[in-house]
Amino acid sequence: MHYNISTEPGARLRIDKWLWTARFFKTRSMAADAVEKGRARIGGADVKPSKEVRVGDLVEIEIEQVLWQVKVLGICEVRGPAPIAQTLYAETEAGREKRMAEAERRKTYREPAAALQGRPTKRDRRIIDKLAGSD
Repeated sequence: MHYNISTEPGARLRIDKWLWTARFFKTRSMAADAVEKGRARIGGADVKPSKEVRVGDLVEIEIEQVLWQVKVLGICEVRGPAPIAQTLYAETEAGREKRMAEAERRKTYREPAAALQGRPTKRDRRIIDKLAGSD
């Protein structure tokens, strides 16, 4: 199959569709939902799913508390395989460093509540109250 990738400065595509074709999200509706919730920005500004992204724009995408900063290199109307999708953008150097630092921090940091399951027992509650200073 032939994937027509446009790299001209005037090329544009809806942000939700571009995020889907660049394989940041599994479905277009997930991409649109993320844009609606303000997790995708063009040039630092919140946008609606219908906003068009152009070649050369700087796009910030937050996926599971990880921030991607990418520059749009190409526009493709159809979703293709991952190697082709990766040619649609280039991650900024500062963005890559921040993302890698966050990934490293997540590896070493353990969420304190991760071991807890469900509600505290009566014994747990007493320990919590004792630590909180309530008598």
